[in-house]
Amino acid sequence: MGIKSTKARAILLGIAGSFFFAFTFILNRTMNLTGGYWMYSAILRYAFTLPILFALLVRGRQYLPVLRDIKAKAPQWIIWSTVGFGLFYLPLTMASLYAESWFVCAMWQVTIVAGVLLTPLFGKRVPIKNLACSCLIVLGIFIMQLPRLMSGDGGSLEAFLLILVGAFSYPLGNRKTMAFCDEGLSTIQRIFGMTLCSMPFWLACTVVAWGNAGLPSAGQCMQALAVAVFSGVIATVLFFKATDLVKNDPRTLAAVEATQCGEVIFTLLLAIVFLKDGAPGLAGWIGIGVIVAGMTLASLVRK
Repeated sequence: MGIKSTKARAILLGIAGSFFFAFTFILNRTMNLTGGYWMYSAILRYAFTLPILFALLVRGRQYLPVLRDIKAKAPQWIIWSTVGFGLFYLPLTMASLYAESWFVCAMWQVTIVAGVLLTPLFGKRVPIKNLACSCLIVLGIFIMQLPRLMSGDGGSLEAFLLILVGAFSYPLGNRKTMAFCDEGLSTIQRIFGMTLCSMPFWLACTVVAWGNAGLPSAGQCMQALAVAVFSGVIATVLFFKATDLVKNDPRTLAAVEATQCGEVIFTLLLAIVFLKDGAPGLAGWIGIGVIVAGMTLASLVRK
């Protein structure tokens, strides 16, 4: 497969993943609006994702190479899986308490900038053109927030600080595991390993959630199962596969990570249709346009 076709395939996979990731923001918001405890929204996603991934690997005992690699590098697996999944998703879920799903999704795009800025940690230079595109995306996020900032709405600031934690944790955990895990592991195997090794973190969160809210409702469990299928399995596999394809090319990797901007459009449309969320005002539309422009430019960047 040629370099251009590999890049195109990776970007298409990234966009497809962004569509399924959009259900995370919609369903998290729905669970909050129907009284579900926010921490369970995060816990249940990974609790349901783990057995689904295991079932996908049962044939041919494909889970055994993962377990062997975890046994050989247990501290690394546990630490970076907790960062990549735990410190990513728990703050993101809590942020949905403070704003509409499309607004949280738009702020989440700061993770694209985070991914670019993390490049030096892996011995490579920051791709300046991609960084410029990412800064354009951040400008779009700022424009979207202007009306709330001018009205003194503290909720958007709290949401942004929470999202900032997750925005750096997600690409950092993803890239660290790509760097140290056995290169023979497939994308699904790597996600299974990360999900398994994040379980101690989620068990600790379960103790806290149980003490604060008791057991989750059946309705919240069903919605969390949907998040697990759409986002925890389908979207994550698509996105991680896309990053695996171009992991040695920091420019293309940054472009693939920029495809997450597609979540903004998909989430906005789904929120208006299913949640009857209010459409963004003029500043919101301008901000979304700038974000999409940044994503488009990032996908066109050449060396």
